[in-house]
Amino acid sequence: MKFNDLLADAFGRIQERVHEVLDGLDPDQLAERPGGTGNSIAWLIWHLTRIQDDHIADVAGVEQRWTSGGWAELFGLPLDTRETGYGHTSEQVSAVTVESGSLLAEYFDAVHRQSLEFIGSLTEDELDRIVDTRWDPHVTLGVRLVSVIDDCLEHAGQAAYVKGMVQLREARG
Repeated sequence: MKFNDLLADAFGRIQERVHEVLDGLDPDQLAERPGGTGNSIAWLIWHLTRIQDDHIADVAGVEQRWTSGGWAELFGLPLDTRETGYGHTSEQVSAVTVESGSLLAEYFDAVHRQSLEFIGSLTEDELDRIVDTRWDPHVTLGVRLVSVIDDCLEHAGQAAYVKGMVQLREARG
């Protein structure tokens, strides 16, 4: 297996989880915050997609789909277009609502396609390229890609857990 295929498989698993989580949920379920203050499914999926969009666009040297693809306007969130969700307050988490899970899925799929295009263009030597000097040691492209995969899968798992909580609560009435 080539490294590009391995990375594409990992990013594909994120896409599978995102679609599984969003399937069958209405806007109220997407916006529900466990315990009243936890992260909603809408916020978790939006955030993981924004992180992937932001980080991959940065290392690929392209514009984020959020701004170049018109997604910020489609979502119409009361947030700065540079927001990714990192460090969000409870009020900012509550502001991330959607009319349907399909909007989140479509934005994710646009980001996913851009990610796969970039991954497919890489050579193995490029994985050692330094992409962030703010850390010690500096962050290589390979480390950044693994970090994005890890972060996205973690948040997708959290969203799946919240979905289970929402569905269990509704089943109990």
